Amino acid sequence: MKRIVILFVLMCAVSVCVFAQNYTVQSITGRVQQEKGGSRVDLKAGDTVTADTIIHTGVGASLVLKNGDKTLNVGAAKSGKVSALASAETPSVKINGSVAKTDTGAVNRTTAQASTASARASEAAQGEDIAAE
Repeated sequence: MKRIVILFVLMCAVSVCVFAQNYTVQSITGRVQQEKGGSRVDLKAGDTVTADTIIHTGVGASLVLKNGDKTLNVGAAKSGKVSALASAETPSVKINGSVAKTDTGAVNRTTAQASTASARASEAAQGEDIAAE
């Protein structure tokens, strides 16, 4: 019975090590921090973080994490657990195209003057008493 319990505990420990995702910081641009013990600590290249580590990237900052053959790029102004940022990672979208020049000369335009409140008020002030009308 004792051997079964030891074997079970050993198998649980091995499975935790196998399924725990550890990421190694490959490169950092700008200010990137992780939360540790209720405070924020700066990350540097070579540090190891787990999937449950909460990271914060500053404005203009970026972070590249590596887990085996998987690479995770975290952009600027992101906050959250590494696992959430990894699952939310989407490929960048590039929009290509050109804007055609439109021919505005063919459009009929009216250049009539629109009367404004100030124009109407000045005309009223020149005439007779408004109350008398």
